[in-house]
Amino acid sequence: ASLPGFSLPAAAAAAPIGTVCQTQHGPVQGIRQEGHLVWYGIPYGASTAGDARWTAPQDPAPWADAKDCTVPGAAAYQYSTCALGTEDCLKLDVYTTEKASKRPVIVYLHSGGNQIGSARELPGGFLAEQLGCVFVGLEYRLGLFGFNCLPAFCSGPEETGNFALLDMAKALDWVRDNIRRFGGDADNITLCGFSDGGRMAAALAGSPLFRGRFQKAVAISGGLFLADPDAAAQKLAENFAPLAVEDGRFADTASAAEWLLTPGTDVREWLCGLEPARIAALGKPAILYADDVVLSRDARSAVPLLLLSSATEFSGFVRDDLRPASSAARAYAVKYGSALCRWSSTEAVAEALGGSAPVWLGLIDYGGADSQTAIPGLGSFHGLPLALFSSESSYSACADLSSAGAHALSARLKQALASFMTSGSPGWDAWTPQDRAALHFDADSKTACLTLNSYPDTQESIRAAMAADTSLSAAEKETVEHLYFSGFSF
Repeated sequence: ASLPGFSLPAAAAAAPIGTVCQTQHGPVQGIRQEGHLVWYGIPYGASTAGDARWTAPQDPAPWADAKDCTVPGAAAYQYSTCALGTEDCLKLDVYTTEKASKRPVIVYLHSGGNQIGSARELPGGFLAEQLGCVFVGLEYRLGLFGFNCLPAFCSGPEETGNFALLDMAKALDWVRDNIRRFGGDADNITLCGFSDGGRMAAALAGSPLFRGRFQKAVAISGGLFLADPDAAAQKLAENFAPLAVEDGRFADTASAAEWLLTPGTDVREWLCGLEPARIAALGKPAILYADDVVLSRDARSAVPLLLLSSATEFSGFVRDDLRPASSAARAYAVKYGSALCRWSSTEAVAEALGGSAPVWLGLIDYGGADSQTAIPGLGSFHGLPLALFSSESSYSACADLSSAGAHALSARLKQALASFMTSGSPGWDAWTPQDRAALHFDADSKTACLTLNSYPDTQESIRAAMAADTSLSAAEKETVEHLYFSGFSF
């Protein structure tokens, strides 16, 4: 069923879509689930194991018989409490409906710090039905498998260490070439990401390499932080150096790191020969590199951009962390960490990328300190937009969203996304540096409450509020800010 007050775009008459679809590499067998069809784990690229570990993705080998895509497959190789997943991870899931024809397409990038996670944090079946779209969830290389700018892999002028982004370009090419068979419009693709997936969606909106590969972008709770490749390579060499010492190649990590910063084939061969579990267990942050090949610091968005964030983004990060021992310190971390997250994932991105294409800001207040409805313990938490988009989301269990007001808010948020996909506008005034327009999403127990006003904070106002806060001593503030806020350019 479509959303109340929203009419699905008229579709040309077409034969119903069956559970077997032909792709450029071979046929795939999907399944019917309630009101939609789904194919899990369609290959868009070959395995990236061994010598292909840090190379641009290649086509998978073609197949003749229908590939079984009826069961969710393994995620990309990653490490949480143990190593899991596969390096044969260049797969995607497609959700559509039987009568879909030339529908808008969402391509989704998941969260997890670019180190863990899976596209199935947001299954797309209900969204395909309600928004009248085709939903594609991507798997791509994570962690050090997806981001490695050591000279052995990117010493040439056109080479990049952003291998996960090359995976995304490959996947978007697959969508362009195949999605019409699933009822999608290859000329109307919206790239959508959450958290670090949102960060990548925003960054790719300004990437020349991705020009024409998608037409709109939605970044949810993302941000835009790009690392210097030379500084990142130095840290990568230090990260890998202990493994070279363990393997007896060097007596000390300093010598190993120096060797790892050379462009020789011996470095490449050794790294590609490592067991993936040893690499995953290093657990180092995976960051986007401003390499001037895929990403540039002065890029502007070439496509309409919708930026969403929640009011209490930091609550989940602090809730289970006992490092700030006092309740006052924890409250300080949540209050100002949330303000920084919200600002850095909306207006800071608009300021960095806006100008060439329109940008819209949406702020989810529901459950937060100023909301008409409380969400105990978490407030308007990181992941709430996903829970409001779909009850299938992995974040849906974090809050009770069963009230009539929550349902109305969910419908309005989905209506905005549907409008953005179809018309290029979510339905409210675009942000500009002069008026700083942002739409606030809230609800009481029965109805949704939306208000449009100027963005409430600036970088300077957040800093001033932190300085004026007397709930902590100067030493306590320094400790909390070092623990939590050092990643913000602030």
